[in-house]
Amino acid sequence: MPGFELFGDAERKEVKDVLDSGVLMRYGFDGLRKGQWKAKDLETEIEKRFAVQHAQLLSSGTAAVSMALAASGVGAGDEVIMPCFTFVASFEAILMLGATPVVVDIDDTLTLDIDAVKTSISPKTKAIMPVHMCGSMANLDALKTICKNHDLLLIEDACQAIGGTYKGQALGTIGDLGCFSFDFVKTVTSGEGGAVVTNNTQYAKHLDHFSDHGHDHIGNDRGAETHPFLGYNFRISELNAAVGLAQFRRIDEFIALQKKHYKIIRDALEPLDGVTFRSVPEGGEESCAFLNFFLEDLETAREVSKMFKANGLDVCFHYYDNNWHYIRKWDHLKMKKSLYPLSSEIQTGLDALKEKNFTKSDYYIGRNLSCLVKLSWSKAEVEQRAKAMVDCIQSVYANR
Repeated sequence: MPGFELFGDAERKEVKDVLDSGVLMRYGFDGLRKGQWKAKDLETEIEKRFAVQHAQLLSSGTAAVSMALAASGVGAGDEVIMPCFTFVASFEAILMLGATPVVVDIDDTLTLDIDAVKTSISPKTKAIMPVHMCGSMANLDALKTICKNHDLLLIEDACQAIGGTYKGQALGTIGDLGCFSFDFVKTVTSGEGGAVVTNNTQYAKHLDHFSDHGHDHIGNDRGAETHPFLGYNFRISELNAAVGLAQFRRIDEFIALQKKHYKIIRDALEPLDGVTFRSVPEGGEESCAFLNFFLEDLETAREVSKMFKANGLDVCFHYYDNNWHYIRKWDHLKMKKSLYPLSSEIQTGLDALKEKNFTKSDYYIGRNLSCLVKLSWSKAEVEQRAKAMVDCIQSVYANR
């Protein structure tokens, strides 16, 4: 991660096909495009790879989450349970649909805490949205049972976890809908892009129409298409899809590299006193896009993070002090800093965040360091990096 590290002739060839056709839009212009349908081809590749009936490409991972919610009927008056450790796009997507994000604790998986989910369900709850952060997953069996018992939607945000599996099934394919991101820093990139997968034909139709202004895509005259319902523009371009198509065909190459590099670093850190690793639910296999480990306390994590940076280990993150990924610094959400008026229900829901206690999550995030695993490293570079990480951690503990 990310795939842009290994751009090559395959990506250039797919982009050239689009430029040679002159058609950059994924819909219409059938006679001009010379048989080039990169978005359709990538959707087919995704469906085959993940053994799902439907894949819909979109303009971003944020669009994917938004469209998954919209396609399944989530909107005004509904609540969506989500974790307090994620990317800000999770609550942005929920708010965009007029629903209220109900933000709950994580556990040592760094994903949804099951007990926190159970105690957060209300008559307004419409969906539970686990976010498979940093390449690993929540306890999906437990979440499926909760959803079944309460008649709730399970919408997987697998934007950071492509290539991960749970009991042999690809992450993103276990819930009612699953979301992927293909942005510039993902394992598979299209520059900007995303996808929703589902086995529900009705949801698939909603995704297809809603993401393109409500067009029904019947016939070959775009101007004559009808609009069964309102929609918006969340289309991907053929140029982005072309890059994504070439990258997606290389996914096995990318995942294998991630796992090889991940193992070298983890094997080096595992013997160290004071280092433990995130829990992975039984039957789960990480994508290995990140290596996540815990140190003994917040102060130690801060010291090690500072030493990592001083020694050139610049892709390791301490999310406790990060304002994109953890609720502690989501002041714009907690203070309702919106350019447009929010509904009274949303305002009430967000007011609760100001006083909500996330001590349990602070305990895990405060002690966690999350290290991105790059594809372009040589074996020697990975081994050198692993040794430097060990030296930094041992130095901090030795000087305590």
